[in-house]
Order: sequence, then structure tokens, then C-alpha cells
Amino acid sequence: MANYAPLELWNWITNNLASISALLAAVFAILGMLSALEAILKTRTAQGAVAWAIVLIGFPPLFVPLYWIFGRRKFRGYALAKRNNHLQIDKIANTLLTKLPCETTVQSSNDPRLIALEQLTTLPFSTGNTCQLLINGHSAFKEMFAQIDAAKHYVLLEFYIIRDDEIGHKLAELLIKKAQQGVCIYCVYDEIGSLKLSNQYLHNLRKNGVNIRPFNSTKGLGNRLQLNFRNHRKIVVCDGNFALVGGMNIGDEYRDMHPVLTPWRDTGIAISGPAAQAVQLAFAEDWFWANESLPALNWQTADTTSATNTLVLATGPADSTDSCALYFLNMIHQATKRLWIVSPYFVPDAPVIHALQLAAMRGIDVRIMLPAKPDKLLIQLSSYTAIKETLTRGVQFYYYQEGFLHQKVMLVDDDISVVGTANMDNRSFRLNFELCIINHSVEFASKMEDMLNNDFKKCRQLLPREVAQWSLKRRLLSRCAYLFAPLQ
Repeated sequence: MANYAPLELWNWITNNLASISALLAAVFAILGMLSALEAILKTRTAQGAVAWAIVLIGFPPLFVPLYWIFGRRKFRGYALAKRNNHLQIDKIANTLLTKLPCETTVQSSNDPRLIALEQLTTLPFSTGNTCQLLINGHSAFKEMFAQIDAAKHYVLLEFYIIRDDEIGHKLAELLIKKAQQGVCIYCVYDEIGSLKLSNQYLHNLRKNGVNIRPFNSTKGLGNRLQLNFRNHRKIVVCDGNFALVGGMNIGDEYRDMHPVLTPWRDTGIAISGPAAQAVQLAFAEDWFWANESLPALNWQTADTTSATNTLVLATGPADSTDSCALYFLNMIHQATKRLWIVSPYFVPDAPVIHALQLAAMRGIDVRIMLPAKPDKLLIQLSSYTAIKETLTRGVQFYYYQEGFLHQKVMLVDDDISVVGTANMDNRSFRLNFELCIINHSVEFASKMEDMLNNDFKKCRQLLPREVAQWSLKRRLLSRCAYLFAPLQ
């Protein structure tokens, strides 16, 4: 008798399969149209709205579930958590505001090229910072490990990727040693970026006193399907007076040990001074989301004799505006002589493309450096459309020839430089939590210019006649890939 009901149900399904299929098709068609309408109303870019509308109406059984997972554009849970905890975070931020050295901050805050940037972040430019370029993973890891080893009270770490490999094990050993010395260790990792991180690795850290947590972008009932957001930040803070930010994750590929893409070209920045506390504030907000508490941290700015003006720009999908996209647009529009951009991915939206075109047309030296060897073929294919549209207006493109280019840096004129985590694509513009360090310093910009000139020597310039000879197949595939770039 127990097996009879399932058998009856199976027979009924078999006999009515055509009707059930028609009903499901009708349901998905309705859901596809409703989802397409929502995408048109809520998707932030026309390109994204068109892409979602096409696939939702054309292939609803496949793309309706994908839209529910990847279609959200605002990280509501994080924003609500910040709002619920705003008194504590705001108190810290307000305290920092009263302590930030501001003798030359006024100069940066009144510079028309920079004034809008302070509206995109919590803390303004601070002076009295010492900033050091860290060229490639070897120098970055050397500095990172030395500062962690010297920490006396606490270490904060946040990475998109942590790998269970040689450098990952060396970091784990160091963190465990510091934890056993009584140093508090707080670590956040992105669970999508670190999907391959083993439970054994995590268990070993936790049982030895390291407080390591996933960022938990899907935490909460209303966020279960929001798999499209990533915490792409890479942060190390030691005792509140040193910070390290840049393109390097924790993985052997950053030490030139990738089987295909070696050598791996990347850049980081080490910061001592009040700007380190602005980096720490960004970590504290992320830690609160992941752990629903704030650790006891040092919020006293250290005295320094340096004079570098630095802005810490933390952006992400919890912001009320597309702060990362606005940052790129501001930099492009405000350049007066030079705009050099380095990114592993180049899939900008229409406003950024138009801004680049205008910059080149008004005589700005616009150069964009990209990797000749991609790690993501679809994104490289998408980039051809944007390259074609901007190259014809005078933007110069250079393909880095030695291994894989992963650094995310920018040089504007002779005194503004950026080292960070943001790529020049839709994901960084709107979906990722990113962190960029903006320096207003002729001395630091000069060091970055030397670094980039050395990189340009290892590049091949893409000539307009090459692009003019691109085949119809290549251009068509690129256009299709670019159309769906907002979904990547």
C-alpha cells in the first residue's frame, strides 16, 4: 500500500507529461516577462537591462533562476547592518575626523580634480602618511610577513582568495605563532573567491586561536540567493598604524608559481600613518557584517613626519550610489595632462567609454595597459568592443608581454596616483567591495611613473591598423560577449 501512491503519481505524471510541460513553459514565460520588467526598472545600466530582458524572455527556464541569483544590484543586508550599527561606526568615524592631521588636507580637498572623491567615502584626505610601492608578490609578501611578525596587539586580514598552498601554509603558521603569543588575529575571506579553501585549513587556524570568518554575502533569509556579490578587498592592518592594500591575494601564483601565467605582475601599497586607520575602518565594517560585533581596536593616530596626502576609498554594492564607477569617471574627466590606467580586465560601460573618448579628444595622454595573456578568455573577448570604440578616438592600448598582468593602478597628471583592488569592469563598478588608495603627492607619483615606464618597456602597443583588420567573426563574438558583460 505504501508503494502504491508513488506509483500512481508516477503514472499520472507520465500520462500527463505534455500538459505538465506546457504548464511549466507557461509559468516560466510569465515569470520571465515579470523578471524582465523588473530588470528594466531596476538594473542600473541600459546595457545590463537589455541583456537580462533578452535572455529572460528568450530562455526563461534557464535564466529566470539565474536572474534571481545574479540579478540583484544592491547588497541590502550589509547596508542594513551598517545602519543598525551606525552609532558605533559613526562614533569611530567622527573621532577619527577630529584626529586626522589636516594641515595640508585643505590643499587636496580644494583641488577640483579631487574634491568630489571625498563625497564618496567616510573620511577625507589625511596628511602625514608614509606610502611605499610594493612591486610584485615577493616584495608584498616580505613586507606583509615582517609587519605581522612585528605586531604586538592585533592583526587584521581580509582577502578575496586564500589558497591552501605553500604561501597559504606559511601565512597560517605565522598567524598561529602570533596568536600563541597573545596577539589577536581577525581574518575575513570571501567564500566564493576562496571556494577551494579546505575545511582542514580553517579548522587548524581556529583551533589555534585565529578568528577567521567567511564574509557571508548570503547571510540572512533575504540574502540567500545573492551569489553575485564578492568581497574583492585585500587588506592587512597591524596594530592600527600599518596597512597593506593592493592586488595580491594569498596564493602561490603571486610568487610566480602559476603553471601557465608566470611571471605574475602585481602591485601593492604599504601605508603608515593616519590613512592606515581609514583602511582599518573599512575592515571593521566588513568584520561587523561577517561577525555581528566589532573587535577592540586602536583608534589613536600615530605621529609621523611624512607629508603625503592620502584618501582611502572603500566602495561596494551597499553604497547609495555606484561609488566605484563614479570614482573612475571622476579620474578620467578631471585629468588635465595624463591618464595611465593598468587593469587585468577592460570591460567598461558606456559612460566610462565616452569619458575615455573625450579625454583623448581633448589631448590627454590616455594609455591603458592590459595583459597579453588573459586568465579569463570571455572577459578578454568582451574587451575588444570597448577597445575598438576608444582606440579610434586616440586612446592608446598596450599589451603586457611577460606573464600575467594583475595590478590595478592609475596615474593622473604628475601628482595623483592610485593603487587598489578595483578592475575596470562592471563587477568592480557595481558588484564588488573594493578598496583604492589615492595619493596626492608628486614624489609618490614620480615613483609610480618610473614603475609604469618600466612596465611599458615590456608591452606591445596595439595599433589602429590591427584593430581595423579584426575579422567579422571576432567583432561579432566580442559584441555578443560585451552585451552580456553585466551578467559576468
